Amino acid sequence: GVNFMLHSCGWLEGGLVADFEKFVMDADQLGTLHGLAKGVPIGEDDQAMGAIREVGPGGHYLGCAHTQENFKTAFWKSDLFDYKPFETWEEEGARDTYALASNRVEYLLSNYQAPPLDPAIKEALDAYVAEKKSASPDSFM
Repeated sequence: GVNFMLHSCGWLEGGLVADFEKFVMDADQLGTLHGLAKGVPIGEDDQAMGAIREVGPGGHYLGCAHTQENFKTAFWKSDLFDYKPFETWEEEGARDTYALASNRVEYLLSNYQAPPLDPAIKEALDAYVAEKKSASPDSFM
């Protein structure tokens, strides 16, 4: 398995370009890997042993207490993907994953709040960036 990923979000063309929407999609999928990396819990409740005893052979689990208590949190669910039925998805404009990611990017950028930063540190960082920019011309200009 992978324990460390470098450059896992937003990269296209082998890292020559990056894309906000691709970043959002990749981060969403990394959420799945984060959940999988936790492993499979093996406790009495995690394995639903009580539910198995309650339902017995030939029964169904939809109505048992364990299912009702756990079904909403038992599986990882993407915050990005659309889980609606096909007909509803189509009626709402048939937006693909890239369009949904674009909406998410717009939301994230419009709601961003910069963390507090000591003014002296900000001034030092701005001076450092200005010095480095002036020392080397922009290769794209």
